[in-house]
Amino acid sequence: MITMLCTVFLSLTLACSVYSETNSPASPPAYTAKTELGDQNRVFASRGSNVTLPCRLHRQHGMSFGSVGMRIKWTKLSADESLEEDVLVSMGFHKKSYDSFQGRVHLQEADDDDASLVLSDVSLADVGKFRCEVIDGIDDVIHEVTLEVQGSVGYSDGVVFPYSPRLGRYNLNFHDAEQACLDQDSVVASFDQLYEAWRSGMDWCNAGWLNDGSVQYPVTKPRGPCGGANARAGLRNYGQREKSKSHYDVFCFTSGLKGRLYWLVQPDKLTFTEAVQACQDDGAEIANVAQMYAAWKLNGYDRCDSGWLADGSVRYPISRPRRNCSPTEAAVRFVGFPDKKQKLFGVYCFKGQQ
Repeated sequence: MITMLCTVFLSLTLACSVYSETNSPASPPAYTAKTELGDQNRVFASRGSNVTLPCRLHRQHGMSFGSVGMRIKWTKLSADESLEEDVLVSMGFHKKSYDSFQGRVHLQEADDDDASLVLSDVSLADVGKFRCEVIDGIDDVIHEVTLEVQGSVGYSDGVVFPYSPRLGRYNLNFHDAEQACLDQDSVVASFDQLYEAWRSGMDWCNAGWLNDGSVQYPVTKPRGPCGGANARAGLRNYGQREKSKSHYDVFCFTSGLKGRLYWLVQPDKLTFTEAVQACQDDGAEIANVAQMYAAWKLNGYDRCDSGWLADGSVRYPISRPRRNCSPTEAAVRFVGFPDKKQKLFGVYCFKGQQ
């Protein structure tokens, strides 16, 4: 009995000691390292710009990022922080970047204590939490910094839009949904972005993925097929769904335009291939769905002509409802995914800022 009590007392003593060291403001023990960032754990950038994600080492006993055997690893966390995407790994002279970050990232290395990551040509897909991990023998120091891109923080300078592919509604698992948004120069929307869109009047009866893996849809006018006629307005939430096996639409988010969307005046209707070429001949590119939604929502673009877009769909934007042009509401009207050989439509082009 006495032996058991002594064991318990010793365990509690050690636990208290660990807790005290973890929460004490005192300096860390010898031969450990820590990163310093202060209040800079959130960094803001605009699309297309370069940004530095800070990560510095507080040296103890001559340690530095330049030390032999020191490894620096940058990763990007998924929205629910369950997965890590490799960004850059550095060990001495050996450095390697990965996937979409290849050619866009390097270490700043302003001095021996600097492992900050320089990221060029920032896009909405870069939004999220990055992790800087410094490994030196038994030491493993981790620092995290969140990158926000213009248009990703608030709804006022961006737009949420629903998207479904050529195959029709409810054909996207979560990973397909992420790619579908990226193909439209956008990212999967967050709950906060969809909520702000709903507060601004968004009403959509098809359920779609959000970036946290949940499936929801916004209803401002409750009715039978949309949550029930007697239900209150709000976001209908299906909860978390299995990302590989469940299939829904997706809500994408894009920020403001870095260029101009316009209707290309042509004497004749065009096939899809002719539409792509016509925009190129005009020094532009065929517009995508996100660009049309941004021009419509943020700039009030209005045109009552059905035109090809880059995904092969045909749509037109109406900000001033009128007879024969979306008479009941302002909207981006969806005509469909017609046969690309049909010579029945014009084209919307997009010319980026020079």
